Amino acid sequence: MKQGLAEQASQSTVLPVEIGFLARHGYPPRILRDAAMIAELTGVFADEVLLKSGQVGEVEFYRALAAELSLPFLSNPPLSRAARHPESIMTGLAPLAVRSGGFVVAPRGRDLVRILQGRFLAVPLAVTAPSLLRDAVFRIHSGMIAHRAALELHHAAPALSNYKGASIAQIAGTTLAALILSSSFVAFPNPTIMALSMTLSILFLCLVVLRLAASILSNPLQPITYPPRAPDSALPIYTIIVPLYRERRIASRLIAALKRLDYPTVKLDIKIVLEADDGETISILRRLRLPANVEIIVAPPGEPRTKPRALNVALPLARGRYTVVYDAEDMPEPAQLRLACSAFSRQPRNVACLQARLTIDNTDDSWITRLFTIEYAALFDVFNPGLAQIGSPIPLGGTSNHFRTAIIRKIHGWDAWNVTEDADLGIRLARFGYDVADLPSSTFEEAPGTFKEWMGQRTRWMKGFMQTSIAHGRNPTSTLSQLGFWRFYAGMALMAGTVLSALIYPFCMGFLITLWITGTSWSSSMTLHRIMHAQSLSLFTFGMMSLFIPALVALHRRRLWRLLPWTILLPLYYGLVSLAAWRGLWELIVAPSRWNKTSHGLARTSRSGMLQKHHANVVRTRSLKIAPP
Repeated sequence: MKQGLAEQASQSTVLPVEIGFLARHGYPPRILRDAAMIAELTGVFADEVLLKSGQVGEVEFYRALAAELSLPFLSNPPLSRAARHPESIMTGLAPLAVRSGGFVVAPRGRDLVRILQGRFLAVPLAVTAPSLLRDAVFRIHSGMIAHRAALELHHAAPALSNYKGASIAQIAGTTLAALILSSSFVAFPNPTIMALSMTLSILFLCLVVLRLAASILSNPLQPITYPPRAPDSALPIYTIIVPLYRERRIASRLIAALKRLDYPTVKLDIKIVLEADDGETISILRRLRLPANVEIIVAPPGEPRTKPRALNVALPLARGRYTVVYDAEDMPEPAQLRLACSAFSRQPRNVACLQARLTIDNTDDSWITRLFTIEYAALFDVFNPGLAQIGSPIPLGGTSNHFRTAIIRKIHGWDAWNVTEDADLGIRLARFGYDVADLPSSTFEEAPGTFKEWMGQRTRWMKGFMQTSIAHGRNPTSTLSQLGFWRFYAGMALMAGTVLSALIYPFCMGFLITLWITGTSWSSSMTLHRIMHAQSLSLFTFGMMSLFIPALVALHRRRLWRLLPWTILLPLYYGLVSLAAWRGLWELIVAPSRWNKTSHGLARTSRSGMLQKHHANVVRTRSLKIAPP
């Protein structure tokens, strides 16, 4: 019989072996021929076309396969503990926990062809669907999967993980420095202020220089010339990971945004990661008509309850050459994945990540969203692209990071214990010798519309910057040797400098305002005092320039000049950032792994919708102009 099946499959002159058997199980030849044609055009196996396009349901397909092979179909395969994660899922082969032994298979592509040709049938087999096999592996290995997602980086490189927080040496050193500094303030106030000011100025000066240098570099929002459109057959499989938690309001919009991507459906490997206790989002997604290339993964219960842990659950199952992370509210430009593929092909192999441009969608919701839009434009349209061009380490944004999958696995994924895992990953990539490049493609995001929501999110970010500074400051000599002096200096300024500048910002502003109101001057006959006065005034002036100039350049690039009046409030806005930094410092002590969840789906305005409407009007106007009379 096995030989007869192989002969029947090989006799098909029109349909590929991996789908030809379906014609004998009542499936219309037209659908099968269309799938065969698309498979040839896209360079994939025809079974992937049928399944990912939704032409045939996954369970239906594998039930038909079981019938074709005269094998049992298992909807809940009882796996042996010898089944491996993620290998059993990726290969579609796992041992069964039955007396007779044997294996359950969920073959794809080439393996499916082989089994239909009569190979691998010498041992007892049963058939299941890939998603059912995945769920079975997750059931028997949930504890191990949760442990690995939380602690893989800690086990592989303890010095780079934030699992145990600050080391004893760091705590002792910080305590000793605080005691010495406080005592010096009491005994020698003026010399102490001068010494502290000079020390911090070294760090802040680097941050100021980086911001101003990035502002004079040309980094347009779109490529100057778009690369030729690659044929679908030349494109690799692309994995998209979207971690969700309590996002019932925005689930349907997310699916719509993923459907808009200009990339072959059969080459998209989309993984939505949910938490086990998030019943609302799980039920809503299961009620939606999800594209067949979307896979729902429920992360096993475990600690910490963070986004990076969810990403680590999905990463071992990524099938793509490249992997991108999107958030629930993201609306990437449709051509972003194609542009990323082209950019990766032109970049050196040590470019491990492309950071797309994040821009705020709900700009006009409130005063906080307007200021957030200015801040994001300065960061992602000016500062980060400039850092990439200079060759500095880059604290990545939390979304629209496009990775070479092999490299992100090699460096052990994300740190589950760092609540700003993106910033940490940017520094860690640099330490391992990898670069980050700019991707001139936009992703629209929803900003927190209320001060309370904004403060919770910003507190988490500042706490994460502190955690990153701790993790990469445990062994400064190692970090210095890996990065080199200038990149180490820049990395320290971007992490520790950002935190320290936020923490002391209100004191510096208060001191300056006091001097201005009272008319008090530091000028005296002492030359050192005059030098300190000049140095402080210069650093403050250039600091304000580094605040406003990137913002103005960003408004010009985004054509957002209507927000220019709001830039006057940037000093006040960064005063609020300082408040978030102090809250982050407190949380670092009492709740280091707390994830302040940002709610989405509350936006009242949409800048991307306005842009799409404007673009449609322009196209309509042009068509009317060229229409024949």
